[in-house]
Amino acid sequence: MEYRLTMVYWKGEQFWVGKLLEHPEVMTQGATLEELEENLKDAYRMMVMEDVPAHYQTKAIAL
Repeated sequence: MEYRLTMVYWKGEQFWVGKLLEHPEVMTQGATLEELEENLKDAYRMMVMEDVPAHYQTKAIAL
């Protein structure tokens, strides 16, 4: 399953800076737009998996 988020970004003085529209607390930078995108993905993954132990289980649920 692919989960899509919206990257909001701009060119700072030295780096591209961006955040996730759906999670504005996730913000980072990159030397290129590609690096910025990868850094945002990494930051999001770290945010959602931060307190999850190495041996976790998953189950799909309906909302």
